[in-house]
Amino acid sequence: MGLRYYQEDAVAALFDYWGEEAGNPLIDLATGTGKSMVMATVIRQLVEGWPDMRIMVVTHVAELIEQNFLELLSVWNQAPAGIFSAGLNRRDARSQIIFAGIQTVWNKADLICGARVVNGEKVYDRPIDVVLVDECHLIPKNSDTQYGQFFRVVREVNPDLKIVGLTATPFRLDSGRLDEGEDRMFDRVVYTYGIADGVRDGYLAPLSSKHTATELSMKGVGRLGADYKQSAMQAAVDKPDVTQAAVDEIVAKGADKRSWLCFCSGVEHAEHVRDEIRSRGISCEMITGDTPKEERRRIIEDFKAFRIRALTNNSVLTTGFNHKGVDLIAALRPTLSASLYLQMMGRGTRVLYAPGMSLETPDERRAAIAAGPKPSCLVLDFAGLVDKHGPVDMVQPKEPGSGDGEAPMKICPVDRQDKNDNYGCGEKLHASARVCSCCDYEFDIDDSPKIAGTAADVPIMTMAEPESRNVTSRTFRFHEGKGDKPPSVKVTFMSGMTAINEWLCPQHSGFAKTKADRFWLAHGGNRPFPREVMEWLERQSELKETVEITVQPRGKYWDVVGHVVGDYAAANDNDEPPANDNRPAWTDELEDGIPF
Repeated sequence: MGLRYYQEDAVAALFDYWGEEAGNPLIDLATGTGKSMVMATVIRQLVEGWPDMRIMVVTHVAELIEQNFLELLSVWNQAPAGIFSAGLNRRDARSQIIFAGIQTVWNKADLICGARVVNGEKVYDRPIDVVLVDECHLIPKNSDTQYGQFFRVVREVNPDLKIVGLTATPFRLDSGRLDEGEDRMFDRVVYTYGIADGVRDGYLAPLSSKHTATELSMKGVGRLGADYKQSAMQAAVDKPDVTQAAVDEIVAKGADKRSWLCFCSGVEHAEHVRDEIRSRGISCEMITGDTPKEERRRIIEDFKAFRIRALTNNSVLTTGFNHKGVDLIAALRPTLSASLYLQMMGRGTRVLYAPGMSLETPDERRAAIAAGPKPSCLVLDFAGLVDKHGPVDMVQPKEPGSGDGEAPMKICPVDRQDKNDNYGCGEKLHASARVCSCCDYEFDIDDSPKIAGTAADVPIMTMAEPESRNVTSRTFRFHEGKGDKPPSVKVTFMSGMTAINEWLCPQHSGFAKTKADRFWLAHGGNRPFPREVMEWLERQSELKETVEITVQPRGKYWDVVGHVVGDYAAANDNDEPPANDNRPAWTDELEDGIPF
């Protein structure tokens, strides 16, 4: 199976970055879009390009270690790879490529790097060159953790060590972005493919959220660090009448759903929700951090085979758990962590296509999802997560002390008809929606005063179909930065009489800089990339024309989300590898032959 276009772009972005900077990059790919395939491709290209390079893939979940290892073997069955994980009963310390659990290897760096003593001094025979960290948002900020101690030793062995992060949420569970701050581990997000992109392309199932009559109250619950205090949260949530009311709604709204995943606020809460579901004659099991390994494996296998309809858990299935059939998520676990919220919601976005249908184009894939056994995943947000963090395709982590403001939203009415005699369905919608994305209910103009910024009124997704616009002209201008921010390039695309603006930031850092570099590269600009706005303007003649843009509405403005470049294919037809050279073609672009 070949790579999807965004997976190819992610790999290319990584090596493009290393062609410019010797840093530690971060790849942001939505849950269910194939991070393991991207890792496998990167690993194979590195080893084939530099046969003596040693690579580790580190994560914290045994299921992910095994999954990533098997993914590499599926694309490269002769890969010199091994596993170092106590949970999998493997300790392959000498392999050229090692898939490891951080809990097992954090204090084994000497063993893995081949330490020995020569003339009273320690030397290393097998240093590590690259570490890929899957689910890197779980790396704690404190440098004295297992991750911190392991990285410190392997970097002492090899000061040129490079660390690559992969995640669906490029911010920590307990703090801000992974690529910001003086203590950041990663220098830049080099590629992003989000939930909205996956739904648009037909690679992810859409999420749908209905208003719930039952709402969990966090009034009086204190915080511990960046989230709610665990014991106080469970005490506030785990009440018999609340649990009974929530399960009433799950059973009613999930009547046509086959696979319910319930995130609960503690072990006892997960047990009580399980028992309440069972009391309705519905099969349900529970998984917590204390569930024995074999029992956990059996329960998950039964859940994936639809022998169990419901599964409760105490936030242990947020990472490394993949079941395409999940079509209802019951959020009974409040959290202040945007990352944890996205990880939970991501369990419902994997697709089940209708058999026998073509999957060649985005339209065909979306049609196959709609016709399949899981046209969408229903989110019952009892915990008010969407209200607090926003739609999943627009989440940004809040800075400490920034407040908990909520956007004005509305609910598709279930008690009245529109002008076409269609009843509403209760879907949560953005305030600007004129037609319900779920049932096609059409709002009247006088519906707008009824918009309220109250709990449970926020949509789970704000998807709007992108539009293509022909570009009749394009101009670049100097745009002064606000306050102490660097200036940027203001790009104005004229489409007929409409001006659509985009801002590119060659003088910024992080994803903004990467976006500018990718625009420059896609439009045929020469290396090195411009590092200042004035340099960009002076060299703009290097760029090919933009003949078409893809735009998406944002309020009364447009966001440019894609470009079609004039004569683009011809500009990329010369990427052939040299004769009698087994290195990947992109290595020829690197001056010193090393990707970083």
